[in-house]
Amino acid sequence: MLKVGITGQAGFVGKHLFNAIGLHPKEFVLIDFKRHYFDDESKLNEFVSECDVIVHLAGMNRHNDPQTIYNTNIDLAKKIIKSLEFTDSRAHVIFSSSTQEENENLYGKSKKDSRELFVNWAKRSKGKFTGMIIPNVFGPFGHPNYNSVVATFSHKIARNEIPKIEVDNTIKLIYVGELVEVILEEIKKNEGNHLIQVKHTSECTVSKLLSLLNSYKEQYQDKGQIPVLDNKFELNLFNTYRCYIDFKEYFPVKFTQHADERGSFVEIIRLGVGGQVSFSTTVPGITRGNHFHTRKIERFAVIKGKALIQLRRIDSDEILEFYLDGDNPAYVDMPIWYTHNIKNIGSDILYTNFWINEFFDPNDPDTYLLEV
Repeated sequence: MLKVGITGQAGFVGKHLFNAIGLHPKEFVLIDFKRHYFDDESKLNEFVSECDVIVHLAGMNRHNDPQTIYNTNIDLAKKIIKSLEFTDSRAHVIFSSSTQEENENLYGKSKKDSRELFVNWAKRSKGKFTGMIIPNVFGPFGHPNYNSVVATFSHKIARNEIPKIEVDNTIKLIYVGELVEVILEEIKKNEGNHLIQVKHTSECTVSKLLSLLNSYKEQYQDKGQIPVLDNKFELNLFNTYRCYIDFKEYFPVKFTQHADERGSFVEIIRLGVGGQVSFSTTVPGITRGNHFHTRKIERFAVIKGKALIQLRRIDSDEILEFYLDGDNPAYVDMPIWYTHNIKNIGSDILYTNFWINEFFDPNDPDTYLLEV
């Protein structure tokens, strides 16, 4: 099995790559990395010496002083190279650069110069190096005002703020999950000594992006509707937006119940997409679920009985708990990368409706078992 270490594993792309590698325990061993290793030569040397592959993602994207960005990123590259040479490492180094290499700014220059430092190291040491030129990346858990315009817009819109468009450019984008797939392929090949221009997977004007995110706010967050998602980009954008909602404040969402002498009627979901609807009964004390998805949209609707729904982001210890009662029917939606379950905490049978946006495919289930 390949031993893989990720500098910047706590960052936006780093966390997604770390989590994705964790889904393949028979192929990879993850070597843990902490930010302070850059300030401790012995720790950095220990980390480097353990790795078969080092994915260098750590770096600074924004700062009030552009020279600080340049100095920081060059310094990190030099420290890794020094450690590679000290430990006589044979590791395959994969470096994430940016399409901003083409721009005349110190961030882009820091990426290009860092990449060239690694190229020279590989020539001197006969090491393996892969440089990756990456377009704008978006996805769940990115930091607003730092990682991407998608993160900034989503964060603001979900909190009823109004984002401002500075320049309505067309931006070339790649979803973080798609980028992770490209990096994983390079890790598996373990070849090195080449430059990869990572292709963007979508293009969108800033105004169109803002329009889509505003529509998700209106349809999903305000009305509980699953919007029309015309393509993979819109699915990824919608799943990204959902992760910026304050779940603790938003869920559970109560249904509108219509009752008369005949009984009651509750509309469970309005769909702009298809999918699969299921129904279950659960006896008292039993828990269902304890799994997570990386792309699926899922809704749990309790219509009779008492339930506890728990969510936990897989790289966090914080557990979100929602208590639902069929006397006041309500639902909770499952965010991607959150393991989740539902437990009957009442004394009667629990009745639950489940909806998911795609049919179950045993060859591609996108369902990973993990206790909340």
